Amino acid sequence: MTPALIALRAIVLREALRFVRQRGRFIAALVRPLVWLIVFAAGFRAALGLSITPPYQTYTTYETYIVPGLCGMIVLFNGMQSSLSLVYDREMGSMRLLLTSPLPRWWLLVCRLIASTSISILQVYSFLAIAAIYGITLPWQGYLYVLPALAIAGVMLGALGLALSSLIKQLENFAGVMNFVIFPMFFLSSALYPLWKMAESSELLHDICAVNPFTHAVELIRFALYAQFNAMALVWTCLAGVILLALALWGYDPARGLVRRKG
Repeated sequence: MTPALIALRAIVLREALRFVRQRGRFIAALVRPLVWLIVFAAGFRAALGLSITPPYQTYTTYETYIVPGLCGMIVLFNGMQSSLSLVYDREMGSMRLLLTSPLPRWWLLVCRLIASTSISILQVYSFLAIAAIYGITLPWQGYLYVLPALAIAGVMLGALGLALSSLIKQLENFAGVMNFVIFPMFFLSSALYPLWKMAESSELLHDICAVNPFTHAVELIRFALYAQFNAMALVWTCLAGVILLALALWGYDPARGLVRRKG
């Protein structure tokens, strides 16, 4: 194996072992969306009427509508959680040791993204299995189509976490920034309600939701779950991912990032 592949295997294995040992993290990743699916959806079902809009071809219940958004929630929270571990590793010194590797810094960060995204995909499929038991039925092809959509969304949201972790010095500060980023991104998106419903309340909020990268990630997942392709969502998600990854690489540049702040 080449050194690059050895590093990839080592980083992915390290993150996988950390995830396996943190069973509470896996349970929490499932509890959050399940609370929305089982508890909140029951209350919102009567309040939110949903029209027939793509990718749906018939009337859909609110529980069915929010499943793609809850998949996006899992990916979003896991991306932030993985970045939190980056800040912890930096405080403990293991991140500095990793970045002194002779391998390109961008490759090491991409390896972290791949590891984080892989864990996100595992969590999403676990949630979809529970949702199926609960009675949320999806086309069987959707379970295959959604895999690349989850990978793209996971890289984009993981890159967001990387960019944030490169700017934050202390572990205590990152938790507050996570909440400041996660909740606006989640609630100002199409995860819980369609954009046309938001437009009925406020055109400004609709426009904010429309430019939110998380909205496009959710729509990419939504269409994929119904074995359909959303070109606009794909373009905007990939574009956001490239920009955020560039910001993360810039933040971890020794001339601008960790070395300068530690000096």
